[in-house]
Amino acid sequence: MAKIIGVKFRNTAKVYYFSPENDKAEYKERQGVVVETAKGLEYGTVVFGVKEVDDSEITHPLKPIIRKATEKDEKRVKENQKKVPEAMEEAQKKILEHNLDMKLIGAEYSFDGKKLVFYFTADGRIDFRDLVKDLATKFHLRIELRQVGIRDETKILGGIAPCGRPCCCSSCMPEFSKVTIKMAKNQGLHLNPSKISGLCGRLMCCLEYENDYYAEVYKKMPKLGGTVKTPEGTGVVVSNDMLKLISKVKITKEDGSEVYKDFAVKDLVFNKNNHKEEDDKEITEDMKKILD
Repeated sequence: MAKIIGVKFRNTAKVYYFSPENDKAEYKERQGVVVETAKGLEYGTVVFGVKEVDDSEITHPLKPIIRKATEKDEKRVKENQKKVPEAMEEAQKKILEHNLDMKLIGAEYSFDGKKLVFYFTADGRIDFRDLVKDLATKFHLRIELRQVGIRDETKILGGIAPCGRPCCCSSCMPEFSKVTIKMAKNQGLHLNPSKISGLCGRLMCCLEYENDYYAEVYKKMPKLGGTVKTPEGTGVVVSNDMLKLISKVKITKEDGSEVYKDFAVKDLVFNKNNHKEEDDKEITEDMKKILD
Protein backbone atom coordinates (compact mmCIF):
# COMPACT_ATOMS: atom_id res chain seq x y z
CA MET A 1 0.00 0.00 0.00
CA ALA A 2 1.15 3.53 -0.79
CA LYS A 3 0.15 6.83 0.77
CA ILE A 4 -1.00 9.44 -1.72
CA ILE A 5 -2.49 12.94 -1.85
CA GLY A 6 -4.75 14.14 -4.67
CA VAL A 7 -3.77 17.50 -6.18
CA LYS A 8 -5.48 19.50 -8.90
CA PHE A 9 -3.93 22.34 -10.87
CA ARG A 10 -5.51 25.48 -12.24
CA ASN A 11 -7.71 25.08 -15.35
CA THR A 12 -7.79 21.30 -15.03
CA ALA A 13 -10.20 18.78 -13.55
CA LYS A 14 -7.70 15.93 -13.56
CA VAL A 15 -6.39 14.80 -10.18
CA TYR A 16 -2.68 14.01 -9.89
CA TYR A 17 -1.14 11.84 -7.17
CA PHE A 18 1.76 12.93 -5.00
CA SER A 19 3.29 11.49 -1.86
CA PRO A 20 3.18 13.43 1.43
CA GLU A 21 6.22 15.32 2.70
CA ASN A 22 6.56 12.85 5.58
CA ASP A 23 4.54 10.28 7.49
CA LYS A 24 3.20 12.86 9.95
CA ALA A 25 2.12 15.46 7.41
CA GLU A 26 -1.61 16.19 7.17
CA TYR A 27 -3.40 18.01 4.36
CA LYS A 28 -6.85 19.54 4.21
CA GLU A 29 -9.11 19.73 1.21
CA ARG A 30 -8.62 22.93 -0.87
CA GLN A 31 -5.32 23.61 0.83
CA GLY A 32 -2.60 25.09 -1.39
CA VAL A 33 0.59 23.09 -1.90
CA VAL A 34 3.79 23.47 -3.90
CA VAL A 35 4.82 20.39 -5.88
CA GLU A 36 7.50 19.42 -8.36
CA THR A 37 6.37 18.47 -11.86
CA ALA A 38 7.99 18.01 -15.25
CA LYS A 39 7.46 21.74 -15.75
CA GLY A 40 9.22 22.62 -12.50
CA LEU A 41 7.67 23.88 -9.28
CA GLU A 42 3.92 24.41 -9.52
CA TYR A 43 1.13 25.50 -7.22
CA GLY A 44 -1.78 23.13 -6.78
CA THR A 45 -4.85 22.60 -4.62
CA VAL A 46 -5.45 19.51 -2.48
CA VAL A 47 -8.50 17.53 -3.59
CA PHE A 48 -8.24 14.89 -0.88
CA GLY A 49 -5.87 14.34 2.02
CA VAL A 50 -3.59 11.41 2.76
CA LYS A 51 -5.04 8.02 1.94
CA GLU A 52 -3.70 4.59 1.13
CA VAL A 53 -4.15 2.87 -2.21
CA ASP A 54 -2.87 -0.33 -3.73
CA ASP A 55 0.49 -0.05 -5.47
CA SER A 56 -1.11 -1.26 -8.70
CA GLU A 57 -3.24 1.89 -8.89
CA ILE A 58 -0.31 4.29 -9.13
CA THR A 59 2.84 4.75 -11.17
CA HIS A 60 6.02 4.72 -9.14
CA PRO A 61 7.93 6.66 -8.13
CA LEU A 62 5.56 9.35 -6.92
CA LYS A 63 7.01 12.80 -6.53
CA PRO A 64 6.61 14.23 -3.03
CA ILE A 65 4.89 17.46 -2.13
CA ILE A 66 7.60 20.05 -1.60
CA ARG A 67 5.70 22.05 1.01
CA LYS A 68 2.38 23.43 2.06
CA ALA A 69 1.78 26.79 0.40
CA THR A 70 2.88 29.70 2.55
CA GLU A 71 1.40 33.19 2.60
CA LYS A 72 4.23 34.23 0.30
CA ASP A 73 3.33 31.45 -2.14
CA GLU A 74 -0.35 32.40 -2.10
CA LYS A 75 0.55 36.04 -2.70
CA ARG A 76 2.77 35.11 -5.63
CA VAL A 77 -0.02 33.09 -7.28
CA LYS A 78 -2.48 35.97 -6.95
CA GLU A 79 0.05 38.46 -8.33
CA ASN A 80 0.69 36.19 -11.32
CA GLN A 81 -3.03 35.97 -12.03
CA LYS A 82 -3.44 39.75 -11.81
CA LYS A 83 -0.78 40.22 -14.50
CA VAL A 84 -2.53 37.95 -17.02
CA PRO A 85 -4.97 40.56 -18.48
CA GLU A 86 -2.10 42.96 -19.19
CA ALA A 87 -0.08 40.18 -20.81
CA MET A 88 -3.07 39.20 -22.97
CA GLU A 89 -3.60 42.78 -24.09
CA GLU A 90 0.05 43.27 -25.02
CA ALA A 91 0.21 39.93 -26.85
CA GLN A 92 -2.92 40.78 -28.84
CA LYS A 93 -1.35 44.06 -29.96
CA LYS A 94 1.77 42.25 -31.14
CA ILE A 95 -0.31 39.66 -33.00
CA LEU A 96 -2.06 42.44 -34.92
CA GLU A 97 1.25 44.18 -35.63
CA HIS A 98 2.65 40.97 -37.14
CA ASN A 99 -0.63 40.32 -38.97
CA LEU A 100 -0.81 36.73 -37.74
CA ASP A 101 -3.95 34.71 -38.38
CA MET A 102 -4.31 33.33 -34.88
CA LYS A 103 -6.78 33.67 -32.01
CA LEU A 104 -5.34 34.30 -28.55
CA ILE A 105 -7.41 32.53 -25.92
CA GLY A 106 -5.40 32.52 -22.70
CA ALA A 107 -2.16 33.14 -20.84
CA GLU A 108 -0.55 31.69 -17.75
CA TYR A 109 2.52 32.58 -15.67
CA SER A 110 4.60 29.80 -14.21
CA PHE A 111 4.63 29.60 -10.42
CA ASP A 112 8.09 31.14 -10.15
CA GLY A 113 7.11 33.90 -12.58
CA LYS A 114 10.00 33.15 -14.93
CA LYS A 115 7.90 31.83 -17.80
CA LEU A 116 4.81 33.13 -19.59
CA VAL A 117 2.72 30.76 -21.70
CA PHE A 118 0.20 31.94 -24.29
CA TYR A 119 -2.48 29.65 -25.71
CA PHE A 120 -3.95 30.20 -29.16
CA THR A 121 -5.96 28.55 -31.91
CA ALA A 122 -5.34 28.74 -35.64
CA ASP A 123 -6.48 26.95 -38.77
CA GLY A 124 -2.96 25.93 -39.71
CA ARG A 125 0.65 26.28 -38.68
CA ILE A 126 1.77 29.76 -37.65
CA ASP A 127 5.29 31.16 -37.87
CA PHE A 128 5.38 33.08 -34.58
CA ARG A 129 9.15 33.31 -34.10
CA ASP A 130 9.21 37.09 -34.45
CA LEU A 131 6.23 37.38 -32.13
CA VAL A 132 8.04 35.37 -29.44
CA LYS A 133 11.07 37.64 -29.73
CA ASP A 134 8.96 40.77 -29.31
CA LEU A 135 7.11 39.34 -26.31
CA ALA A 136 10.35 38.21 -24.68
CA THR A 137 11.75 41.73 -25.11
CA LYS A 138 8.60 43.23 -23.64
CA PHE A 139 8.23 40.98 -20.59
CA HIS A 140 11.86 39.89 -20.06
CA LEU A 141 10.67 36.34 -19.48
CA ARG A 142 10.83 33.01 -21.22
CA ILE A 143 7.90 32.97 -23.66
CA GLU A 144 6.02 29.93 -24.93
CA LEU A 145 3.19 29.86 -27.47
CA ARG A 146 1.05 26.74 -27.52
CA GLN A 147 -1.45 26.00 -30.24
CA VAL A 148 -4.50 24.12 -28.98
CA GLY A 149 -7.56 22.57 -30.62
CA ILE A 150 -11.10 23.88 -30.62
CA ARG A 151 -12.14 21.55 -27.78
CA ASP A 152 -9.19 22.72 -25.69
CA GLU A 153 -10.26 26.31 -26.34
CA THR A 154 -13.62 25.67 -24.70
CA LYS A 155 -11.89 23.84 -21.85
CA ILE A 156 -9.68 26.87 -21.17
CA LEU A 157 -12.34 29.56 -21.60
CA GLY A 158 -15.22 27.62 -20.04
CA GLY A 159 -18.84 28.59 -20.50
CA ILE A 160 -22.43 27.43 -20.02
CA ALA A 161 -23.37 24.34 -21.99
CA PRO A 162 -26.78 23.83 -23.69
CA CYS A 163 -27.96 21.96 -20.58
CA GLY A 164 -27.52 25.12 -18.49
CA ARG A 165 -24.56 23.82 -16.50
CA PRO A 166 -20.84 24.67 -16.84
CA CYS A 167 -19.13 22.81 -19.67
CA CYS A 168 -17.99 19.35 -18.56
CA CYS A 169 -14.55 19.80 -20.10
CA SER A 170 -13.82 22.87 -17.99
CA SER A 171 -15.45 21.73 -14.76
CA CYS A 172 -15.40 17.98 -14.14
CA MET A 173 -13.81 16.01 -16.99
CA PRO A 174 -10.23 14.85 -16.29
CA GLU A 175 -9.60 14.12 -19.96
CA PHE A 176 -11.45 14.26 -23.26
CA SER A 177 -13.24 11.05 -24.19
CA LYS A 178 -13.88 9.83 -27.70
CA VAL A 179 -17.41 10.78 -28.76
CA THR A 180 -19.02 9.45 -31.94
CA ILE A 181 -22.20 10.01 -33.88
CA LYS A 182 -23.16 6.42 -33.10
CA MET A 183 -23.58 7.41 -29.45
CA ALA A 184 -26.16 10.02 -30.42
CA LYS A 185 -27.97 7.47 -32.58
CA ASN A 186 -27.99 4.93 -29.75
CA GLN A 187 -29.74 7.43 -27.51
CA GLY A 188 -32.40 8.18 -30.09
CA LEU A 189 -31.35 11.82 -30.49
CA HIS A 190 -32.13 13.82 -33.60
CA LEU A 191 -29.01 14.23 -35.73
CA ASN A 192 -29.23 17.99 -35.67
CA PRO A 193 -25.86 19.71 -35.15
CA SER A 194 -27.40 22.44 -33.00
CA LYS A 195 -28.93 19.84 -30.68
CA ILE A 196 -26.01 17.50 -30.12
CA SER A 197 -23.07 19.91 -30.33
CA GLY A 198 -21.35 21.69 -27.46
CA LEU A 199 -19.99 25.23 -27.39
CA CYS A 200 -16.92 24.03 -29.26
CA GLY A 201 -19.02 22.92 -32.21
CA ARG A 202 -18.07 19.29 -31.68
CA LEU A 203 -20.26 16.48 -30.37
CA MET A 204 -21.16 16.97 -26.71
CA CYS A 205 -18.86 15.12 -24.31
CA CYS A 206 -21.81 13.96 -22.21
CA LEU A 207 -22.97 11.63 -24.99
CA GLU A 208 -20.34 9.22 -23.70
CA TYR A 209 -21.49 9.14 -20.08
CA GLU A 210 -24.32 6.59 -20.41
CA ASN A 211 -23.34 5.16 -23.75
CA ASP A 212 -22.76 1.64 -22.41
CA TYR A 213 -26.38 1.45 -21.26
CA TYR A 214 -27.87 2.94 -24.40
CA ALA A 215 -25.67 0.84 -26.69
CA GLU A 216 -26.99 -2.31 -25.03
CA VAL A 217 -30.62 -1.19 -24.98
CA TYR A 218 -30.44 0.03 -28.58
CA LYS A 219 -29.87 -3.55 -29.72
CA LYS A 220 -33.07 -4.66 -27.96
CA MET A 221 -35.32 -1.90 -29.31
CA PRO A 222 -37.16 -2.06 -32.65
CA LYS A 223 -36.02 0.31 -35.38
CA LEU A 224 -37.93 3.55 -35.85
CA GLY A 225 -40.16 3.16 -38.88
CA GLY A 226 -39.80 -0.60 -38.69
CA THR A 227 -42.70 -3.06 -38.72
CA VAL A 228 -43.50 -4.97 -35.54
CA LYS A 229 -46.14 -7.41 -34.41
CA THR A 230 -48.09 -6.38 -31.31
CA PRO A 231 -50.77 -8.14 -29.27
CA GLU A 232 -53.26 -5.94 -31.16
CA GLY A 233 -51.94 -6.39 -34.67
CA THR A 234 -49.09 -5.32 -36.92
CA GLY A 235 -47.90 -1.73 -36.78
CA VAL A 236 -45.09 0.72 -37.42
CA VAL A 237 -42.76 1.98 -34.68
CA VAL A 238 -43.13 5.74 -34.16
CA SER A 239 -40.88 6.30 -31.13
CA ASN A 240 -38.89 4.45 -28.49
CA ASP A 241 -38.50 5.15 -24.77
CA MET A 242 -35.00 3.86 -24.07
CA LEU A 243 -35.39 4.13 -20.29
CA LYS A 244 -38.81 2.51 -19.87
CA LEU A 245 -38.22 0.01 -22.70
CA ILE A 246 -41.48 1.03 -24.33
CA SER A 247 -42.26 1.60 -28.02
CA LYS A 248 -45.05 3.71 -29.45
CA VAL A 249 -46.61 1.87 -32.40
CA LYS A 250 -49.01 3.11 -35.08
CA ILE A 251 -51.57 0.45 -35.93
CA THR A 252 -53.74 0.84 -39.02
CA LYS A 253 -57.11 -0.87 -38.63
CA GLU A 254 -59.20 -2.51 -41.34
CA ASP A 255 -61.45 0.56 -41.68
CA GLY A 256 -58.39 2.74 -42.39
CA SER A 257 -58.29 4.45 -39.01
CA GLU A 258 -55.01 4.74 -37.15
CA VAL A 259 -54.35 4.06 -33.49
CA TYR A 260 -51.20 4.93 -31.54
CA LYS A 261 -50.45 2.71 -28.55
CA ASP A 262 -47.51 2.06 -26.22
CA PHE A 263 -46.21 -1.47 -25.85
CA ALA A 264 -43.47 -2.97 -23.74
CA VAL A 265 -40.62 -4.17 -25.95
CA LYS A 266 -40.94 -7.67 -24.52
CA ASP A 267 -44.47 -7.88 -25.97
CA LEU A 268 -43.33 -7.03 -29.51
CA VAL A 269 -42.13 -9.37 -32.22
CA PHE A 270 -39.57 -7.93 -34.64
CA ASN A 271 -36.23 -8.62 -36.28
CA LYS A 272 -33.61 -8.17 -33.56
CA ASN A 273 -30.91 -7.59 -36.18
CA ASN A 274 -32.61 -4.67 -37.90
CA HIS A 275 -30.06 -2.06 -36.85
CA LYS A 276 -27.78 -2.05 -39.88
CA GLU A 277 -25.04 0.24 -41.06
CA GLU A 278 -27.48 1.91 -43.48
CA ASP A 279 -28.56 4.03 -40.51
CA ASP A 280 -25.44 6.06 -41.15
CA LYS A 281 -27.03 7.41 -44.33
CA GLU A 282 -28.98 9.76 -42.06
CA ILE A 283 -25.77 11.62 -41.28
CA THR A 284 -25.74 14.74 -43.44
CA GLU A 285 -22.74 16.65 -44.74
CA ASP A 286 -23.27 19.20 -41.96
CA MET A 287 -23.03 16.44 -39.37
CA LYS A 288 -19.75 15.17 -40.80
CA LYS A 289 -18.18 18.54 -40.03
CA ILE A 290 -18.72 18.11 -36.30
CA LEU A 291 -17.34 14.59 -36.03
CA ASP A 292 -14.03 14.18 -34.21
